[in-house]
Amino acid sequence: MTERGMILGAMYFGTRLDETSSMRLLDRFVDQGGTWIDTANNYAFWADPSGAAGQSEALIGRWLAARPGMRDRVRISTKVRYRPTVPGRWPESAEGLSAPVIRQAVQDSLKRLGTDRIDLYWAHGEDRTVTLEETVVAFGDLVRDGTVARLGASNHATWYVERARQLARQQGVEGFTALQLRWSYVQPRPGAVLPDQGHRLLTPEALDYARSEPGLAVWAYTPLINGAYTRADRPLPEAYRHPGTERRLVALAEVAQQLGVTRNQVVLAWMATGNPAVTPIVGVSTAAQLDEALRADRITLSDNQRRHLDEAH
Repeated sequence: MTERGMILGAMYFGTRLDETSSMRLLDRFVDQGGTWIDTANNYAFWADPSGAAGQSEALIGRWLAARPGMRDRVRISTKVRYRPTVPGRWPESAEGLSAPVIRQAVQDSLKRLGTDRIDLYWAHGEDRTVTLEETVVAFGDLVRDGTVARLGASNHATWYVERARQLARQQGVEGFTALQLRWSYVQPRPGAVLPDQGHRLLTPEALDYARSEPGLAVWAYTPLINGAYTRADRPLPEAYRHPGTERRLVALAEVAQQLGVTRNQVVLAWMATGNPAVTPIVGVSTAAQLDEALRADRITLSDNQRRHLDEAH
């Protein structure tokens, strides 16, 4: 499975999801052909009673250590930017993206993960308190020294990513080759405030930018909106409640019924086969949820079904 498939989100591994369950899901993911695992150095401080961070990375590190040869079968994606430097004081104590912070953070992540390399390293969010050039060069140096294979920008404005990529070319260092933003089949009202602090949406502008830039991958988090497509106990956030959402939900249900699959699976298939293709990051807590998401790779949407989904507004 490549970036055109599914990425396993490990946000709550080691906090809300216990170690045994987390490792079983990681095993199952790889056994079924999964490759990419996405985490961050701040996951999941808000779910830990002490307010500490790094549990997800540390759990993945223990999982890798207990399974010789596993590191060569998976690719690890992690992030720097929002780890609290003082437990209980966030966001005011969140780390930034200065060169010293980036250099130290990547070493700390490598230690927790128990590896000598990171396959895709993300700037988790913007930090406009330091110059973009400083951040770009610091990230580029990580690729130059072999610590990191690729770089990505998560929760960044499109124009800011383009400026960063221009600076990277000017400085002769590797630039961002991936975007990570929030996206799903239904969209919130324009200007609506999302309930999740720091989330930035994948906009039509960002999609158009990715379409025009060869080699620029797009990853989308929260693709299933925390279970809202299929679970009555997980209603859509208020920001998503508008007539366009209702029309899209009707179209989604119709296509799911035609194919004999779940609405979640149609959403994932729709995302992964668009132009540009968007790779969903799926967080799961049970084997059934994982299996459902992985089986979305087998779904083929007809031209008429895709048109029906696209034209529902």
